[in-house]
Amino acid sequence: MNAGDAVVRKLVTFGRILREAGVEVGPGRIQDALRALDEVDLRRRDEVYAALACTLIARRDDLEIFDRAFRAWFEKDPTRLGGKAPDMGIGIDERPQPPAAAPRPGDSEDPDEQDDEQEEPDVFAAYSADERLRERDFSTLTRTELVRLRALMNRLVRVLPTRPSRRLELAPNGFQIAPRETLRRAMRREGEAVERAFRRKKSVERRVVFLCDVSGSMEPYSRALVLFLQAAVSAGRKVEAFTFGTRLTRLTPYLGGYDPEASLQRASRAVPDWAGGTRIGDAFKAFNDLYGRRGLTRGSIVVIVSDGWERGDVSQLTLEMARLRRRCHSIIWVNPLKGTEGYEPLAAGMAAALPYVDVFLPGHNLLALESLAEALRASGGRRSSVRPATLRSAA
Repeated sequence: MNAGDAVVRKLVTFGRILREAGVEVGPGRIQDALRALDEVDLRRRDEVYAALACTLIARRDDLEIFDRAFRAWFEKDPTRLGGKAPDMGIGIDERPQPPAAAPRPGDSEDPDEQDDEQEEPDVFAAYSADERLRERDFSTLTRTELVRLRALMNRLVRVLPTRPSRRLELAPNGFQIAPRETLRRAMRREGEAVERAFRRKKSVERRVVFLCDVSGSMEPYSRALVLFLQAAVSAGRKVEAFTFGTRLTRLTPYLGGYDPEASLQRASRAVPDWAGGTRIGDAFKAFNDLYGRRGLTRGSIVVIVSDGWERGDVSQLTLEMARLRRRCHSIIWVNPLKGTEGYEPLAAGMAAALPYVDVFLPGHNLLALESLAEALRASGGRRSSVRPATLRSAA
């Protein structure tokens, strides 16, 4: 038996142990765990632990069972329960990886591949990796790739949508004469208004509100999408982030700051319904009742990230979407399933929400999030007086 067969056999037995303990582990999760183990160093205990926890565990309540089973099966120590289990909600690697050592002659098994690596500059290798990462589906990313993805997301949120303010500012291409500045300049010309000053409307940031679905059906995409929320909250002052599954949770106070890892760890502890059920209508009602009345959605761009699987009353979702559409500037719905070939919005919740959506976009990879960033910047202008009869969609 080779090493690969031994790893498969040991992992299958570990999955059977978890099932006997009450954890739902099917063949699909075992395959995902094998793919994750191919991407990590099997000699590092923390990497193996995180890879298996990310792929085999779907509910936060099962983490303690997983920790006991992992120590009993892989470490032969069922009694030692100390230490902190990795955060399965959102987090990325807390410990920075050491820099890779420079390749030495003879390390590569393929001589042709070794020559190519020596001839090609490092910048092209990095560029190629980022290009491939832009098109990778979020559900297939490893934790190391999520760290690299977070750095790329900073570029998407640097320019947030703006709106024209009622206040004016000095501008050489303004449309209105600025009398005070014109008189001030005339004082330098012995009272002659030779040089005139102009004003235009000042541009200010338009508030953006994110509502991200963290239910069980969205679990493969939620970690990467919450990374995008953290980048957006850190980039702008008028960005609000919420998550919903069976309840509504405001994440904005936890996602701020300059340390993404610490922010995500705080946010993961604040989400009690991660990978749970979905009650979109109830969550939107709580949002409209509490935050809509405070004026949070007035003039805002609302971005809803969900697959549209509603387990509650669909009529309530329709009512709350209508309330939300009347108060906000525009609604952008991001559905990761839209990126799959042949997708049609047949889910009852998705079909009920679509008539109130201005822009309908996929959200399965970084390339789709780039389309979201462009849609946000394009939606910052004046609101159209015509209700969206047809949806503007981007592939």
